[in-house]
Amino acid sequence: MEFTQSMLDNLLDRIPRPSGVLHLSQDINPHALVEKLASLHGEPRALVLDGVMAPGVSEVHGANLPDLLDLLEGRAETVVAWANGGQWLGAGTALDAQGDIVPVLAVTPRQEQALSAGIARQDEDWVERLMGITGWVLPPRRPDVDWAQIEARTGTRLPRDYKRMVETFGEGAFDEYLHLNQEPWTDWKRDGLLVWAGTEHENLYCWQIDDGDPDLWPVIIQTFDGENVPFDCSTAEFVCRVLVEKDHPFTMARYFDTHWFMTYRTDA
Repeated sequence: MEFTQSMLDNLLDRIPRPSGVLHLSQDINPHALVEKLASLHGEPRALVLDGVMAPGVSEVHGANLPDLLDLLEGRAETVVAWANGGQWLGAGTALDAQGDIVPVLAVTPRQEQALSAGIARQDEDWVERLMGITGWVLPPRRPDVDWAQIEARTGTRLPRDYKRMVETFGEGAFDEYLHLNQEPWTDWKRDGLLVWAGTEHENLYCWQIDDGDPDLWPVIIQTFDGENVPFDCSTAEFVCRVLVEKDHPFTMARYFDTHWFMTYRTDA
């Protein structure tokens, strides 16, 4: 039997909010449930496998994932989760009150991750902070990217923090809105621009390139009407700031209180 969207919506509507767990009928296939959610929210992150908490879940960047597991009162068998807007959404299997293994759904609010005013301006710190803001707990999605080939095609070296972002997050979009290019677009290179991301509003996120250190290239936003807006910061810092600073000219913080990275689902 196909697991339909209406079936999923019905189950999600039955979960107590803002935090709650729903034990489901054994007639529901937990694998089909997880696959349906993954088709909507991207690859999940493992929380519990065969009754054992996945390594590092309780220490990941201030994320309140243990709150999701607390709802299951130590009875989780295999549970995965997605950062989806302002909540953690969990699914899998757990023991019910009678000791039977049944499918479960659970939700709990996500904590907002604010920027610290004193954060050091270093590439690795901004990438780490970006992971904390988005609640990223998956292992690197593209650890074996051949940057030598990509830089040869692009015709230039690329910023280190951009390469770490691609390696860490892989293909997808921040808040399902800011789409991270896996390789810069060179269409505007004649104007001194390389495009590293874009949005549904048709803004292009670029670097103003030169022959100097790529880590010092400023970020340029080319708006849908052709205006170039410069920002003197690194790539990862720029993404962190548009996610959480409500007064940023390209802010996403006005629309979302918490932030996530939507992984585009692949068969890989």
